[in-house]
Amino acid sequence: MRGLALLLIGAALAGGGLSAAQARKQGPARFFPDPSEILAKEIAFSRLAREKGQWAAYREMAAPDAVMFVPQQVSAPLWLKGRKDTPPPVRRDARRAYVSCDGRLAAATGTWQGAAGEQGYFTTIWRRTPKGEWQWVLDHADRLETPRDHGDALEGHVASCRGLKREAPSVANPKQAAPPLDDSLRWNYDVAADGSREIRVSIWNGAAYDSVIDDRVAAPR
Repeated sequence: MRGLALLLIGAALAGGGLSAAQARKQGPARFFPDPSEILAKEIAFSRLAREKGQWAAYREMAAPDAVMFVPQQVSAPLWLKGRKDTPPPVRRDARRAYVSCDGRLAAATGTWQGAAGEQGYFTTIWRRTPKGEWQWVLDHADRLETPRDHGDALEGHVASCRGLKREAPSVANPKQAAPPLDDSLRWNYDVAADGSREIRVSIWNGAAYDSVIDDRVAAPR
């Protein structure tokens, strides 16, 4: 079932009005937007967590400016530095992936389960480096009494390239600068004074933005 479900990601590309040739032609960067890369990255993260430990996996795949919530917002590299792992790691299962038109920004969301039976959901924002490596820039999770129902099939979605405004690099020599992110996938978060937070992700459909993730976490008790 899982292998068959991955085939649906290709259908999502076509259903969004974006073929591989169009993506390479229209996208402002050289990367191809492929949700299966993100799902594969999540699988690699889980494998690394089993082999080296959960915090080790977070450290190895984190961007220098990554943030996480424990539950307060912290700089991930600073918080993770030197932190010892306590097995077994939380089991993560990414169910949906969203990728920007230029293939450089993505979001994944899914379920998690702890060793004692606790469960919940997570959302991770991934950003590609100039060399093509995916690093996570935000990760958060919350516990649920009843897990979210994502169905049996994995989902992959690519933002539309149609109607996007292109911005030129604001440097003296544009050839030496990476093009700016295309703004087809937007994400932001708010943390209230009481510690509650909201993480939002939306993708461009060619005419407007569709909200695809809206996680709301209550204040810690």
